Amino acid sequence: MKSKKYILQSAVNTLALEAAAILNVAKNLNDDFEKVVSTILNCKGRVIVTGIGKSAIIAQKIVATFNSTGTPAIFMHAADAIHGDLGMIQRNDVIICLSKSGNTPEIKVLIPLLKAAGNILIGMVGELSSFLAEHAHLILNTEFEKEACPHNLAPTTSTTAQLALGDALAICLLECREFNESDFAKYHPGGSLGKKLYLKAGDLALTNEKPAISPNASVKDVLIEISKNRLGAVAVVDSENNVLGVITDGDIRRMLENNESIAGLKAEDIMGKQPKSIQYNSLAVDALHIIKENNITQLLVLEQNTYFGIIHLHDLLNEGIV
Repeated sequence: MKSKKYILQSAVNTLALEAAAILNVAKNLNDDFEKVVSTILNCKGRVIVTGIGKSAIIAQKIVATFNSTGTPAIFMHAADAIHGDLGMIQRNDVIICLSKSGNTPEIKVLIPLLKAAGNILIGMVGELSSFLAEHAHLILNTEFEKEACPHNLAPTTSTTAQLALGDALAICLLECREFNESDFAKYHPGGSLGKKLYLKAGDLALTNEKPAISPNASVKDVLIEISKNRLGAVAVVDSENNVLGVITDGDIRRMLENNESIAGLKAEDIMGKQPKSIQYNSLAVDALHIIKENNITQLLVLEQNTYFGIIHLHDLLNEGIV
């Protein structure tokens, strides 16, 4: 078993090599990168990303990032391509081929077939004297000094360089398209990320009861309304459903502590007159920010000044918005 110092140093060495490779990719960026971005932006088809081995795995990640940021993309395994999958390529598609050496047998067979179809071929390659680099229309240079593997064999540094350059390409395309949060939400409707981008405060309020009471209501009626709806709060509203205040569990406790007799008290006597609120069409994640900033657990939801409902901290937690 290696020592703790040896293990930590091994990790540092790997990260340093991979970090250096990314910096080298940045240094080697040239006009071809800008041409690649312009080519993809003007593409009337899709971006086909292909590779073999570990490069194929990176290609799949690049495709996923493209698709989630507004660039339609499809993964095509280089080996499968020469056994029938070439049929997925359409006339207006742009092809990005990833390869560390640019000289693997599958790549050498595939490239002439791709060029024969008339598609623009972009090579993301680590050897500029390779078959892929010589035959690609545009080159994305991922040259690197050595793999992090001590035997200089396992793809590590090379795939890190590919991954980083793929991310740089995706972000440039995103920014050129002015792809915003609303666009992002369209492609990410599921999970906590999607909910942060599209779920509205009003959506949550509609799933709850809508506890409300008049300012002249008795304390008994207030207690019944709070207990019945199990939200820990009730809105105090006028005859036109305008919000006058809110009464929470905490207000009830303070009332009991500060008054020997509660017989003559009304809702307006114990309500908070400046309740925290949010508009129904605001994002639910903004409601969470208000709740956290004010150290509260309930938040009134309004439509202008009209009472729309209540959301509870638990509603946000249950939706995974944290």
